[in-house]
Amino acid sequence: MNRSAPLWRKSSYSGEDTSSNCVEVAVLSPLVGVRDSKDPDGPHLHLTRSAFAALLSQIKSGVR
Repeated sequence: MNRSAPLWRKSSYSGEDTSSNCVEVAVLSPLVGVRDSKDPDGPHLHLTRSAFAALLSQIKSGVR
């Protein structure tokens, strides 16, 4: 099993400004990690792939 550090990715919609409100995601097989890009050492969520897909669907549809 590969124990290397996860590769966190920020949305291409975030821009280059480090003060912008962004999240980063990483594949933490079998889970997906979500964290605040401004606080990479802070807490982060671990979601199943289906929960992450549901979250993205709600975000894209504008559900609050």
